[in-house]
Amino acid sequence: MGGILSSEHVERRLAAILAADVAGSCRLIGIDEEGTLAQLKALRKTLFDPKITDHRGRVVKNTGDGALVEFGSVVDAVRCAVEIQRGMAEQNIDVPQGKRIEFRIGIHVGDIIIEDDDIFGDGVNIAVRLEGIAEPSGVSISDDAHRQIRGKLNIAFEDMGSHSLKNIAEPMRVWRVRIGPSSSPATPTETAQPLALPDKPSIAVLPFENMSGDPEQEYFADGMVEDIIAGLSRIKWLLVVSRNSSFTYKGRAVDIKQVGRDLGVRYVLEGSVRKSANRVRITAQLIDAATDAHLWAGKYDRSLEDVFSIQDEITVCVVGAIEPSLRKAEVDRAQRQRPNNFDAYDLVLRALPLLPAEMPKDMAIAIPLLQDALKLEPNYAAARAFLGWCFFVQFAGGEQREEDRRAAIAHARAAIGHGNDDAMALAVAAFVIAMGAHDTSTALKLFDRALEYSSSNVFALSGSAITLAWMGKTELAIERAQLALRLSPLDPLNWRSNHALAIAYFHARRYAEAGDAARSAVDANPSFSVARAILTAALIRLGRLVEAQAMAQAVLECQPSFTIRGYSLTSALEPAVFRHFAEAWREAGLPD
Repeated sequence: MGGILSSEHVERRLAAILAADVAGSCRLIGIDEEGTLAQLKALRKTLFDPKITDHRGRVVKNTGDGALVEFGSVVDAVRCAVEIQRGMAEQNIDVPQGKRIEFRIGIHVGDIIIEDDDIFGDGVNIAVRLEGIAEPSGVSISDDAHRQIRGKLNIAFEDMGSHSLKNIAEPMRVWRVRIGPSSSPATPTETAQPLALPDKPSIAVLPFENMSGDPEQEYFADGMVEDIIAGLSRIKWLLVVSRNSSFTYKGRAVDIKQVGRDLGVRYVLEGSVRKSANRVRITAQLIDAATDAHLWAGKYDRSLEDVFSIQDEITVCVVGAIEPSLRKAEVDRAQRQRPNNFDAYDLVLRALPLLPAEMPKDMAIAIPLLQDALKLEPNYAAARAFLGWCFFVQFAGGEQREEDRRAAIAHARAAIGHGNDDAMALAVAAFVIAMGAHDTSTALKLFDRALEYSSSNVFALSGSAITLAWMGKTELAIERAQLALRLSPLDPLNWRSNHALAIAYFHARRYAEAGDAARSAVDANPSFSVARAILTAALIRLGRLVEAQAMAQAVLECQPSFTIRGYSLTSALEPAVFRHFAEAWREAGLPD
């Protein structure tokens, strides 16, 4: 404004302010500067200015790719905005999505200050901020504006709730004008019939918003989203909406619940990219489309030295974090359903929460659920693999009955036969084959196959890390366990990765680190006797005999049947690795 206005020259009045801007103008100008500017000039002459004149508006100023307009009536302002957007929709019918000129429009009614034919004040600022949160081809209006036009126009409005607008002190309630199907022909509309949800979990990954204004980051963000879609598509139990469908929302402010209805998905992943100097910050959040509840959020801040490796790294991190979050959400959903809603998938979901603690008493409940799932769907690879897991846990943590071990191996092999491209089924089966059949060669090939299908599968990483650690391959075991922890720091199965680290560090004579990792595993899964046994061994080698003896007693409280020889039957052990543990366990008083 060029300084503080003197009070004796201030002129104020109540007015309706319309702020308009072209969505993605930097991208369009970057593609074709001269063509885009020529189109804008033609649109202003043939559509924008005539509509404003028809509705008694005054163009206060043009901003190159937008305009600020004053109306004496908010009714006139909203009518004008709707007609402009409908006219733009007609203009865009035959224009490819990436080359369309689409306006965002914001409208507010309030007090303004006039000086030299220009206007200032909160009335103007709010209209501009409302334009900023409008979707392309959309109109957002303030609650004040909505109050004044309620019942006066044959136009539907959707309540967008309260929004915090930049540089505006108090949050404001915002309404979206529902212009109708013709407003954006190539995008899903609010009037479309909701798609039915599929039987298995489903997700749409929306285009990440480019917050930096740098067109190069637009391509970076789009490429990353495409890689995330590809990564999620490898999760066999998850239905992922194609890029072509989810990218119809590019550049739009979206209602997540509406996206869920439009695309028929339970979950939506959205995010943003912001570049500053030589760094890029990526944020992502996973949302339940039915309830709008946030299930997971992640933030990644990286140097831009190699954008493609950053893109790959963040993609792996996001996919690795999403899988356990989705799995937990699906389990919660199944538990909320009617008790008699038992299809094969839901039966498996009901069994899953019983598996992580690896307690034989929990396996006794899970086994009948998984067996019932297989009665409904005999070739269900994941159900076969988890059933093999249950029988192995019963064998390892119980009376070590040979029939349990044989059943575990049989179900694991059946899972391999039916789940050639199911990373989770292959990984679970591989662990059973390694520990139950002591066939580490086959197991490691299966783990590698699982990681080829889904490089961020945390179970495959942690399971192979445990196997490698007991084989004495400490370097690769530590690498995979640390990657699993980095990919999914909140996964309830993370104790397995710490368990692998504890074994590997102990064998490498890094006893303090072994103790820390073992304690993390114990804290996460207090009932798992083996983690306590590993901690016992570390404490012995650290010279803390009294603590080691107390921990050895805790091992026997968790598993009264624990013996050193008995444990050797339940793991694929390299003799030199096991001998190192056995000596420490004997010193702590654990029975042979």
